[in-house]
Amino acid sequence: MTAPSVTTPAPPPADHRLSPLTGYTRAHWETAADHLLDALQPYATPGLAQYRLPGRTGYSGEQSDGVEGYARSFLLAAFRIAGASRAGEREKLAPLIERYAAGLTAGTDPRHPEHWPAINDRSQTMVEAASVAIALHETRPWLWDQLDGRIRGRVVDWLTDFVGATANDSNWRLFQVVVEEFLASVDAPHSRAEIDAGLARLDDWYRGGGWYTDGDGQKFDYYNAWALHLYPVLWARIAGERADPALTATHRRRLRTFLDTHQYFFGADGAPLHQGRSLTYRYATTAALWAGALTDATPLPPGRTRRLASGALKHFTDHGVPGPDGLLSLGWYHPYLPVTQPYSGPASPYWAAKAFLGLLLPDTHPVWTAIEEPGPVETRDTVLALPGPGWLLHSTAADGIVRLVNHGSDRQAPAPATPSPSPHYSRLAYSTATAPQTPPDDHATTVDHHITVLDAAAESRRQRIHRLATADGGLAASWYTDDGTAPGAAATIATISAVHRAWEIRVHLVHAEAGATVRETGWSLAYDDTPCTVEAGPGWVVARRADGLTSALAGRLGWDGPAVPRDGIVVQATGLNAYGQHSATPALVLPHHPGGTLLLATLVVLTRDPQLTDDTHLLCHGARVRTSPDGGMDLRFPDGHRVRVDPELMTAARERVESGEPRCRL
Repeated sequence: MTAPSVTTPAPPPADHRLSPLTGYTRAHWETAADHLLDALQPYATPGLAQYRLPGRTGYSGEQSDGVEGYARSFLLAAFRIAGASRAGEREKLAPLIERYAAGLTAGTDPRHPEHWPAINDRSQTMVEAASVAIALHETRPWLWDQLDGRIRGRVVDWLTDFVGATANDSNWRLFQVVVEEFLASVDAPHSRAEIDAGLARLDDWYRGGGWYTDGDGQKFDYYNAWALHLYPVLWARIAGERADPALTATHRRRLRTFLDTHQYFFGADGAPLHQGRSLTYRYATTAALWAGALTDATPLPPGRTRRLASGALKHFTDHGVPGPDGLLSLGWYHPYLPVTQPYSGPASPYWAAKAFLGLLLPDTHPVWTAIEEPGPVETRDTVLALPGPGWLLHSTAADGIVRLVNHGSDRQAPAPATPSPSPHYSRLAYSTATAPQTPPDDHATTVDHHITVLDAAAESRRQRIHRLATADGGLAASWYTDDGTAPGAAATIATISAVHRAWEIRVHLVHAEAGATVRETGWSLAYDDTPCTVEAGPGWVVARRADGLTSALAGRLGWDGPAVPRDGIVVQATGLNAYGQHSATPALVLPHHPGGTLLLATLVVLTRDPQLTDDTHLLCHGARVRTSPDGGMDLRFPDGHRVRVDPELMTAARERVESGEPRCRL
């Protein structure tokens, strides 16, 4: 299909008095919403019940993809319609109301060629039904209440198939909650037991500190922001007085706690931290920020809420999102399928609609009228320990970059299921300035942020992450097995991470057979045109991008091996990164493991701070790592900052890699 040309609307004038950091106001959000909705019209089916967008079909098929296009854009339209607050504005949106009312009429008519698939156990229509239910509730006076009774009956008939159906045991349980609560609100058949059970399941997944796992296991990512915290808020809006006040208070308290750390997940340039699945939803990462403001469940000043949300919207706008055709593509900045999942169809990115939740707040609300305030990443260096997901966050004000060190999220199915690592979960680190290497064919080869014992094909798989510690002060540890397929390639590896400013020191215990090759990699720098420059020497390597972004890797202990240490290298690749066509990844290689447990230490750096990028010694040569007499480790960062690794943690790590579960539990 040839994409029709789309005229991009002129943005409203920047307001640097109200929004000194982004220039964005409510008018920018309204313009962005209108542009997204207008660009969809050429792809509507004749009855307006589906939107058939160009691109790869999701695994549920073309018809399901078409319904997805309707439902997710209806959610965006609903926020736009319900949030209209200026005189005469809603009248101007009347064609939008008529458009989605017509789609309901056709989509719920079993005799219509565009009718929607039934809601069956674990079907994709469960996801889209939730968006339809929320949109119907938020636009009730202008759409639902104006529908012919027969059409309302058909909508109820379609949604009622959710009652008694089985949803995936994940955030999908909340789709059932909101759909059946909407049915309750219109006196239609529903199951209060199913609503209560779905809400109760959240308690099973809560891990403290505002963090849920998305189903059993260690599945931590942005589904906390755009699902697990969001749907309880939307459910309570539908339920009204039917909602248990104690339960809604619990949800609000957890949301407030979550936002206290979620605010650190956005770089100074507005980029969300690039980790987890479904990243093609992009600025939907901001949905929880608006949900906190909507329910008065946020610790953030209103000017900071808008700054973070507008920063994310502006970041993608500045990077060409949506594209020239006005559509959100399956990708990050540009079309890039490896950032998606098999269920992602051409309209999947329109869950980005959740970012526009703030339009439900009137234009007189402080989030729209307060002066923008900087995000915390812009004002100070920060180190945060997040025990819930098993993460360390460290950010630097000098370059506005946020880095996540991962010792707890892997999205692996619970044992005894066979592990299936994903690059969006299995890496040791993620950031707001880089993306993990993601092979288009989902090949297992790991290029960035991994230490491994290589097999003959230079492949490795980081399996389930088993936690050892996550502590205040910037220290976390975990262990995992590496099941290389070649003889001698299997290994057990424990890693202890300490962070400070732009640096991370990693201490590894690598248990493997003699003669195995050990490789560690650092941050991948993506680019389209000008290649990175490279400096390298014995046991270290630095890659610099044209804009100054720098990735460095330096062996501080154990990398010299039995002979003169090898120079670090940079692994060049094409077509593996969502941020650019080409990428460069620093790597260290130790060709001969001595056998048994090898102790290694590495300094890993990602920075754009000129103080570091212009001084190679300060960047990566000033760190020191030593074993103390009591068996602990003394770590010294290049600026003199020191971190102590207790002997108990070293003992726990060594016991794990050598003989099974550690006797010492931290």
